[in-house]
Amino acid sequence: MGAQLRVYKRRIKSVTATKKITKAMEMIAASRVVKAQRKVQASTPYATELTRAVTAVATGANDKHPLTTEAENPSRAAVLLLSSDRGLAGAFNSNAIKAAEQLIKKLEGEGREVDVYVVGRRGVAHFNFRERKLSDTWTGFTDEPTYADAKKVAAPLIEAIEKDTAEGGVDELHIIYTEFVSMMTQTAVEARLLPLSLDEVAKEAGEPDTLRPLYDFEPSAEDVLDALLPRYVESRIYNALLQSAASKHAATRRAMKSATDNAGDLINNLSRLANAARQAEITQEISEIVGGTAALADATAGSDK
Repeated sequence: MGAQLRVYKRRIKSVTATKKITKAMEMIAASRVVKAQRKVQASTPYATELTRAVTAVATGANDKHPLTTEAENPSRAAVLLLSSDRGLAGAFNSNAIKAAEQLIKKLEGEGREVDVYVVGRRGVAHFNFRERKLSDTWTGFTDEPTYADAKKVAAPLIEAIEKDTAEGGVDELHIIYTEFVSMMTQTAVEARLLPLSLDEVAKEAGEPDTLRPLYDFEPSAEDVLDALLPRYVESRIYNALLQSAASKHAATRRAMKSATDNAGDLINNLSRLANAARQAEITQEISEIVGGTAALADATAGSDK
């Protein structure tokens, strides 16, 4: 076997092994994205009803609550980025990180100090490489987040927005996550969680733009908001974690399918090259045999004379 043919066969063997791996990863991601979609759908009714409750309390209360009141001169903001712990998901992480960088640049351009919170090893690695100080990080659960994970992420953010800015608190809370639109489309989006914009919250909850009923609150509207708003933040973060998980699995499935298809194309090309090299080797061997036979025949004819 010629040296060139051996090279082609080694490459075909290597690419075939890679194709098996990417195909297996594609199938795993396909099964996980279905589970993640079900979790997103299951969390939606709770988030919707909680949003309606927050809207009812906030619009029916006469007193302004710090979590629903815009700061006159906001000076500090918190940005929560949801990335993944693993790669091999195409542009999933890079799109979310790019959106976070743009938001941070915008807020800093408006004169705000920005505290950055990151979920996922990819996002943490990005900011660590750029030597950006992170207020807090969480890793290890991005593929299958739970409500307990959402509470863990939400706790320091709620604490930060309840504090005064002089004590290290923030005036605003923003979140960057990847919204699952379809198996083929996932979009990095930015949303401001706090302070609440009541018009936007009512729109998200599906509340009609009409007169709403009046409510009496016990012990007070402020106490009700104190109890509801942390749950609201937790539910929003939980939904965003689920959206990001579903988006990541869909992106991985798409990337692995593309890698599998490319491996198949490369195997076909290498097989054609290997066949051509083998054909050339056979042709050369036949030519050498024919040439040797002719030379032997000439030598035999010369000896007969």
